[in-house]
Amino acid sequence: MAERAVRRVRAPEDQATPGAGGPLGNLRAAIAACRICRDVPARGPQDRLPHEPRPVAVISAKARILIAGQAPGLRVHESGLPFNDASGDRLRNWLGVSRDEFYDADRFAIVPMGFCFPGYDLKGSDLPPRAECAPLWRSAVLRAMPQIELVLAIGQYAQAWHLGARRQKGMTETVRNWRAYFHVNHGPRVLPLPHPSWRNTGWLKRNPWFEEEVLPRLKEHVDSLTR
Repeated sequence: MAERAVRRVRAPEDQATPGAGGPLGNLRAAIAACRICRDVPARGPQDRLPHEPRPVAVISAKARILIAGQAPGLRVHESGLPFNDASGDRLRNWLGVSRDEFYDADRFAIVPMGFCFPGYDLKGSDLPPRAECAPLWRSAVLRAMPQIELVLAIGQYAQAWHLGARRQKGMTETVRNWRAYFHVNHGPRVLPLPHPSWRNTGWLKRNPWFEEEVLPRLKEHVDSLTR
């Protein structure tokens, strides 16, 4: 059943006739129309997304930096604007860019592991990215943006996808090992980052090396790729 749903959702992208939007326009439209997490959830009807999906992603033909986050929060779900919250303010500070620069699609592509707000768990925290989204869309989106030179893998889900077996056992160890992923001779560089959520303020205080070692290199490289 899930496989049949995947084919139905892919149909708008794969079979669309060429138009003014071109291949990227077709892909954006197909993602915007995706309702698989509501209609055919991967873990069965009991795991159906309880609200109307609102996929949020910025797919770019020119951006050289891909921000690979987790999934939209409620505020982003309501506004349709990625990182339109306090986490986004902290992330922009890490990158050394203004709000206008951040939302310039010629500078940054923003493609989370899950395109829709997944809802809350019983403790009031955001649920993990939906299981349907990345297997269905991520490879196609990455193929559509061959110009990407730097992937900012924010949080464990993005790091698992973009680093695979190279990822360390925990997020702290993965971020601490950033040089091994950043200094590569082929393919896009991958820079693992903690999530910029206020919930990670304690982590940042316990790991001062992140601000001392990683952020200066991050800002330098972002500046070189967005001039």
